[in-house]
Amino acid sequence: MARRSIDVVPPFQEFFDEHATGVHRFLASSLPPHDAEDCFQETFISALRAYPKLRDGSNLRSWVFTIAARKVVDSHRQRGKHGAASDAVPEGAVPPPEVGEPELWESVRALPPQQRAAIVLRYVNDLRYREIAAVLGCSEAAARQSAKAGLDRLKEVWR
Repeated sequence: MARRSIDVVPPFQEFFDEHATGVHRFLASSLPPHDAEDCFQETFISALRAYPKLRDGSNLRSWVFTIAARKVVDSHRQRGKHGAASDAVPEGAVPPPEVGEPELWESVRALPPQQRAAIVLRYVNDLRYREIAAVLGCSEAAARQSAKAGLDRLKEVWR
């Protein structure tokens, strides 16, 4: 039996620099701006706490997206317990960066969570279905189906 080689875990700053933009895009497409910023910070704080225990750096992208996906679920649960947060932007807040069509992103945010996550992870962050399945905790076939169902819904809205 051949032994699998273990990839070296890079310094945390290098890991952060490589994955921060993709994680931010995922969170920004999944949550309102203020919640996305909070989850972004919480994601990387959790990653930083766990980072010293990592022994294999071969799948860091899926690992950090799994953390981010769980933070999204936690955020939705918190909003459910405490009611929806106000969409009013406080004075002096920095607007989120505009990426593409704002109406399209509203349609993406309106998708069911599994479909939304599959769409963003596949078409924004370019993850393979195997990686999406790992992030979402489902099979590769289910990840493909979620992405397809999400695309079908978006096509209906954008006809």
